[in-house]
Amino acid sequence: MTDPVAKLPSELDQLPDRDPEETAEWAASLDAVTKAAGPHRAAYLMRRSLQHAEGAGIALPKLLESDYVNTIPTSAEPAFDGDLEMESKITAWNRWNAAAMVTRGARYGVGGHIATFASAAWLYETGFNHFFRGKEGDGSGDQLYIQGHASPGIYARAFLDGRLSEQQLDNFRQESGGDGLPSYPHPRRLPWLWEFPTVSMGLGPLSAIYQARFNRYLTNRKIKDTSNSHVWAFLGDGEMDEPESTAALALAAREQLDNLTFVINCNLQRLDGPVRANFRVVQELEGAFRGAGWNVVKTLWGSAWDELFQLDTTGALIRRLREVPDAQFQTYATRDVAYIREHFFGAEPALAELAKLLSDAKIAECFYSSRGGHEARKVYAAYRAALEHKGAPTVILAQTVKGYTLGKGFESKNANHQMKKLSIDEFKSMRELLGLPIPDSAFEDGLVPYGHPGADSPEVRYLQERRAALGGPAPARRVHAVALPQPEERAFKALYKGSGKQEMATTMAFVRLVKDLMRDKETGKRWVPIVPDEARTFGMESLFPSAGIYSPLGQTYEPVDRDQLMYYKEAKDGQILNEGITEAGAMADFIAAASSYATHGETMIPFYIFYSMFGWQRTGDQMWQLADQLGKGFIVGATAGRTTLTGEGLQHADGHSHLIASTNPASLNYDPAFAYEIAVIVKDGLRRMYGPEAENVFYYLTVYNEPKQQPAMPEGVEDGIVKGLYRFKEGVPAEADAPRLQLLASGTAIHWALEAQELLAADWGVTANVWSATSWGELRRDALESDEALLRGEERVPYVTQALSGAPGPVLAVSDWMRAVPDSISQWVEQDWSSLGTDGFGLSDTRQGARRHFGVDAESVAVAALAQLARRGEIPASKVKEAREKYGM
Repeated sequence: MTDPVAKLPSELDQLPDRDPEETAEWAASLDAVTKAAGPHRAAYLMRRSLQHAEGAGIALPKLLESDYVNTIPTSAEPAFDGDLEMESKITAWNRWNAAAMVTRGARYGVGGHIATFASAAWLYETGFNHFFRGKEGDGSGDQLYIQGHASPGIYARAFLDGRLSEQQLDNFRQESGGDGLPSYPHPRRLPWLWEFPTVSMGLGPLSAIYQARFNRYLTNRKIKDTSNSHVWAFLGDGEMDEPESTAALALAAREQLDNLTFVINCNLQRLDGPVRANFRVVQELEGAFRGAGWNVVKTLWGSAWDELFQLDTTGALIRRLREVPDAQFQTYATRDVAYIREHFFGAEPALAELAKLLSDAKIAECFYSSRGGHEARKVYAAYRAALEHKGAPTVILAQTVKGYTLGKGFESKNANHQMKKLSIDEFKSMRELLGLPIPDSAFEDGLVPYGHPGADSPEVRYLQERRAALGGPAPARRVHAVALPQPEERAFKALYKGSGKQEMATTMAFVRLVKDLMRDKETGKRWVPIVPDEARTFGMESLFPSAGIYSPLGQTYEPVDRDQLMYYKEAKDGQILNEGITEAGAMADFIAAASSYATHGETMIPFYIFYSMFGWQRTGDQMWQLADQLGKGFIVGATAGRTTLTGEGLQHADGHSHLIASTNPASLNYDPAFAYEIAVIVKDGLRRMYGPEAENVFYYLTVYNEPKQQPAMPEGVEDGIVKGLYRFKEGVPAEADAPRLQLLASGTAIHWALEAQELLAADWGVTANVWSATSWGELRRDALESDEALLRGEERVPYVTQALSGAPGPVLAVSDWMRAVPDSISQWVEQDWSSLGTDGFGLSDTRQGARRHFGVDAESVAVAALAQLARRGEIPASKVKEAREKYGM
């Protein structure tokens, strides 16, 4: 007989075997079982052995997939803590009103989604009645990430609870009148109800992980005890295809975030069809989450399946469930019982025999409706297991039917995501199925009515009593308006006075300012520095030993640079979030910190610093999420501009982030040239975001890695810095009638403009004033507001028009950005306008080489200025050609 050990995989040959004979006996036993009872029995014994070993604490690789059955068997379900009949009535009303709201809105063509909530109704209702903690109890309550397409069901529950009126339901997706409801969870639109915007799919699960992590950060830093808060993220199985949905699963497991539960509604359908037509998405998700280290709870089958599993003495049923692809299972839900008997049970003799014991009604119940996600007891057991599990996050894979209770026209249909209404007859059938007391007379006007049992009905009293016991309404957003005191002036003064003869990049100036602000006795602990791995690139290593890098484990090793002054220090109460190479994760950190003033009633001041190219371009969707969530803080695009990052080339050269940032109304965008401008902007930002009249805005600052001497702040420029423009250096006219012009520059381009100012005066007798344009975006915002004021009959002149009023000559704007950035204010400038910029792709070169290539270096600015003057007839055109030759262009 062949030695069984010889058949082992080659990698096992390297493991020492102290008793080869015993090993051979085990292998022979497995061969014997396979021969006598078949491979299925052998596989069963192996899985049971591995499960037993895991339960006994024996270190073995975990099974990534379990059988296609419920993790919690019926016999192990805990007692249900509630009145199931009453909760069924409440759920029926919510189902009805959610469908009615969307159907009534269809009159106006505003759209809406019905099928998602219909499948997930019990997933939410069980949580609201038994698990989701409100904000009126101890702590901050739970954080609920509601699946965006399920919003009608949440509105329906708020209507039953008396938090929304019938008129508001009728204004679903019609907000312009001021009393409407946003399509999806939008905190900016409905700030008392929604906490988290989730319908940009993939961002919800990512944010939920970092929110749970930030909760622990607050606790470990002793800012607030969040141990009673739990994060619940409700997701669709189709949504899990988004890469962001699974991007941070390992982080959640690594940091043992047992304060986090994902509830994935596995109705097996995407927006257009099956999620995994030829495969099984539940098994795939189980493997992915279990492999990442999560606790997995599968809630697949309703109680009607219990009889089938009891009759399955050979394992044939479980084998068949494991092999049927999702698309075929969806087909079973839409075909008659005869089809199911033939195509499901007819697959092998043992199943055919089992089917003979089942009535048609039993088969119909199992295949048409009996799913774990549709039964309160099953969902309750899963949620209880999630809360009781310690040491890892939990994912609940709950199988449902998309469009459940909406009738055969909706249930399991590929098109049901796009179906926006039910007919009156379909509503009447739904009424009978749900057992609702709605008379036919209520339909006489041709509209489906809303249903409500009455404000003092047993259903409403039960709902409100359950919520009161759990800490008040949910979902709910609460803002605790506590203004932060302004930091001491000392930190800002250090930048006001400049750097003298020492050169300093504006990136370093910003980091130095924040380091000083983090020492402030009142507000220093509230700063949250966030960086995706390249802290040293931005000069932040000096923060490592003083502030510490956050780690829930502290530092379990001796760092290799422990003997150095700026060693790598991790700490359980560390202040810095150094996320590794994940801009998306760092941005999710920022969002959690930026909205902590509402989520936890603790105002934090996050600043997130990154390569500017990998901010708005790479994670711009999250910037909009931040705006929707009314987040506050400083986003800092370092190594900014298209020409300052020497040699890095196309992919690292950012000449467009300010253009993208300008599209977001909540983002205040600044491109400071000098250290003192940064100090003024940050100081004003702290006032605007965290002062007594706090605004729901955030700041985007671009800073540069090019060392320059930083001048002292001139007198009286603070207002201009904040508004976006001030005259930095006035040109001295060579002659009284010398040609004149105005040079506007932002960021590092101020230095090219200043050089050009000298060239124009020395070589061509032209006088130029140099203006620092700290914010093209704020100049444009003010101008647009002025235009709106004029339409209301108010007299208002844009600030940029006022600032440049009467300035002689044309205006030439220059920046390290695309020309569209400064051109955004041109229509409000009364002088002749022209601009220079870095349009096109970046390239690898020296700074000087790149600037000459784009035509923005000092000589190019001088030539462009002369060309403007020549067009106006103020100098001969020949001077332009002469200048080009002189400067070697």
